Amino acid sequence: MILALLLMGVVFVATLVIQFWLQSTYARYSRIANSRGLTGAQTARAILDANGLGNVRVEMVPGALTDHYDPSQKVVRLSEANYSSPSVAALAVAAHEVGHALQDAKGYAALRVRAAILPAANLGSTLGPILVLAGLFMGSLGLAEIGLWLFAAVAVFQLVTLPVEFDASSRALRILRQGFLSSGPEMEGAQRVLTAAALTYVAALASTLSTIFYYLTILQGARSRE
Repeated sequence: MILALLLMGVVFVATLVIQFWLQSTYARYSRIANSRGLTGAQTARAILDANGLGNVRVEMVPGALTDHYDPSQKVVRLSEANYSSPSVAALAVAAHEVGHALQDAKGYAALRVRAAILPAANLGSTLGPILVLAGLFMGSLGLAEIGLWLFAAVAVFQLVTLPVEFDASSRALRILRQGFLSSGPEMEGAQRVLTAAALTYVAALASTLSTIFYYLTILQGARSRE
């Protein structure tokens, strides 16, 4: 139990550090304009059109770092700042989200697997912990185990997400290097933004695994007392 709590604490602190790094890195390169003066929306549109994806729309969504690609609607959605900003950070984020659109168009296997797992992951994230805690409270270890298996679907989803995100970032950097960002410092900034963002997915997986380990430790302790 102590080891599980210690692990959760370490992962929690590491997650906070990574989130701070992402926010500070993003803020830094949000203040640096790219040499071509392109906004995130213009960049996304140009990349999509160059790859024959004129059917994919580019839309603005409220919030900060709410950028995402919606494969069901074929829409690249950029947060307000990235949509209209000509910053290095905006171009990096826009190119990354377009990277997901390119994955979708090319039938990237990991993206399809992630989409297939998503319903189970959503169910596991909400119902899993409830069943674990309810099972422990009522003394029904079988119910708690079902909850643990449901919650494990979240970890599987996050594990599959890693290659999807890393591949999208790799695509983005290759595209940006081909003419959207012209200088070494600009490319370095884009890479730092995307690296910091990618590490948040690693931290999320580590957090879920540490929680699973904690639940498993509690269940093993309860079984040993039977």
